Amino acid sequence: MKDGVNGVALAVFIFFFLVVTVMGFVASRWRRAENANNLDEWGLGGRSFGTWVTWFLLGGDLYTAYTFVAVPAAIYAGGAAGFFAVPYTILCYPLVFTFLPRLWSVSHKHGYVTSSDFVRGRFGSKGLSLALALTGILATMPYIALQLVGIQAVLDVMGVGGGSNWFMKDLPLLIAFGVLAAYTYSSGLRAPALIAFVKDALIYIVIIVAIVYIPIKLGGFDDIFAKAGEAFAVENPATGKPRGSLVTGPEAQWAYATLALGSAMALFLYPHSVTAVLSSRSRNVIRRNTTILPLYSLMLGLLAILGFMALAAGVKVKNGQLAIPQLFENMFPDWFTGVAFAAIGIGALVPAAIMSIAAANLFTRNIYKDFIKPDATPEHEAKVSKLSSLLVKVGALAFVLTMDKTVAINFQLLGGIWILQTVPALVGGLFTRWCHRWALLGGWAAGMIYGTWRAYDTPSATQDHFGNTNLIPLIGEKGYIGLTAFVLNVIVVIVLTFVLRKLGAPDGVDQTKASDYTADAGDPGVVEKLPAATAGAPGGH
Repeated sequence: MKDGVNGVALAVFIFFFLVVTVMGFVASRWRRAENANNLDEWGLGGRSFGTWVTWFLLGGDLYTAYTFVAVPAAIYAGGAAGFFAVPYTILCYPLVFTFLPRLWSVSHKHGYVTSSDFVRGRFGSKGLSLALALTGILATMPYIALQLVGIQAVLDVMGVGGGSNWFMKDLPLLIAFGVLAAYTYSSGLRAPALIAFVKDALIYIVIIVAIVYIPIKLGGFDDIFAKAGEAFAVENPATGKPRGSLVTGPEAQWAYATLALGSAMALFLYPHSVTAVLSSRSRNVIRRNTTILPLYSLMLGLLAILGFMALAAGVKVKNGQLAIPQLFENMFPDWFTGVAFAAIGIGALVPAAIMSIAAANLFTRNIYKDFIKPDATPEHEAKVSKLSSLLVKVGALAFVLTMDKTVAINFQLLGGIWILQTVPALVGGLFTRWCHRWALLGGWAAGMIYGTWRAYDTPSATQDHFGNTNLIPLIGEKGYIGLTAFVLNVIVVIVLTFVLRKLGAPDGVDQTKASDYTADAGDPGVVEKLPAATAGAPGGH
């Protein structure tokens, strides 16, 4: 690690940060409607984004600064097992092609802003809607915190924030947070949509340069893999086993496969993913995006290889999250180090903005409007959502400044388990209404409790709790806890549905009809803009 502040890298970083800050505020005038005081405009960008804007927005949303830092860090720490992130981003697109267009259509038809809006309308249950909203908010909060961790990692490697008191130490992060909060409040979803162009361009440039330039300096890929293999063969004193491996062994195949499948099922159910999808202007935009978004998976595969490069370059860090920033500082000229750090920093700002907007929309529509102020006007909803987005960011900042980073990481891992438990209600509800609303709530509770308990009770490689793989009941192989909890969830839903229907338990009112799930923009009766406070009116309890 270089001594002191890397002034050249810092100057380049500040330049790009200022550029995206200006873009964030200018975005408030981009495609602005006459009346921007509603959630359709502030929270969904007017539902007006085409194929390329949606592609960059979803890419900026899903491939975050934490992805940039954590995926190669997982390779650096344990080897090939970290590559599960590549197949899961490939698996998810055929899966989401089957249901995202249906979600877009029914949401556009009825003016739904969140996935919980749809669940409430489909099953006539504010209780089930509330459960999914709370799940989404809980899963999103630590995810935002980890974006700030990504910025902090870059600042640490640049030597910034080393003051003698806590305020000076965290001042750069506080400034970044303040700017993010200001332009998100001002511009809503349009800000990250516009900034995503810069973010993704920088990330592609940095990865392409890294995958060519660094191997040249390290003697080629043969030497890189050979040195990485030697590093993985070293015994870990804590476990008495090799640190990792270049290839996953047979004993890890169930864990690898189930983790990839479970993660693929959950990825597009996060609130920020749904928000980006619903901002699109047509059903075909979603269909096209599911065919071209796999280009990001190619980038992710190249990004993962940087973990091997960090080992081959002899990078030594106590915190694995610093491995790639440190690799960049060691290998690149200072000016390009600044470009790389800017890519990571901006890669944090875009998803953090979308995530805070998505969480705020969930609170506003499915907690505040449903349970506190049912007669809230669209203008009042927009105001509450703006304020809520600020509170969400403050909560995420508190995570970063007051808690050990492992707390945020643990909760983010739990978030994947939790989000997976929304599949029966959300994805299942897009195709059938056979499942009883109370059975869905019971299955959700069973999956949440079991998944949380098993994760807490399972040791990870570095601590006594919050591992993500455990023995699968009956099979006896190690597998992803979230997927096991999901199977339990489905079993409970099926059993309870049979019981409740046998007992004649009342169904809620379904506000949708079959044609809603294939509707497109411009079709008769489609809600193009949120017209009034009654759009997406609540169903029964």
